[in-house]
Amino acid sequence: MTDTSVQKIDSANSPKGQLGQKYLASGKTVSMRLWENEQPGEPKEPAAREYETVGYVINGRAELHLEGQVVVLEPGNSWVVPKGASHTYKILESFTAVEATSPPAQVHGRDED
Repeated sequence: MTDTSVQKIDSANSPKGQLGQKYLASGKTVSMRLWENEQPGEPKEPAAREYETVGYVINGRAELHLEGQVVVLEPGNSWVVPKGASHTYKILESFTAVEATSPPAQVHGRDED
């Protein structure tokens, strides 16, 4: 039997979430999203999500505030936000990053405020 589940996603046509993220490829247990050219500003209120997030910085700088820790994220850095951890981001310079979430963030309203 041949697997026909391969998907190609063009980010130019990707749906956007209410926080500005672009949803990329999504499987049953993991999905990807893109934060593109996020601009500096004050961090949002901390949130705890029902999914694990791993991310990779493509461009720019941001602070990840996670359970009392502050980590500066720069190009080439990757990070993990555990499921249920209180966190927020403060964008310091125009910021582009890709994240993977497990389970998929956009399913069952997990990605809503």
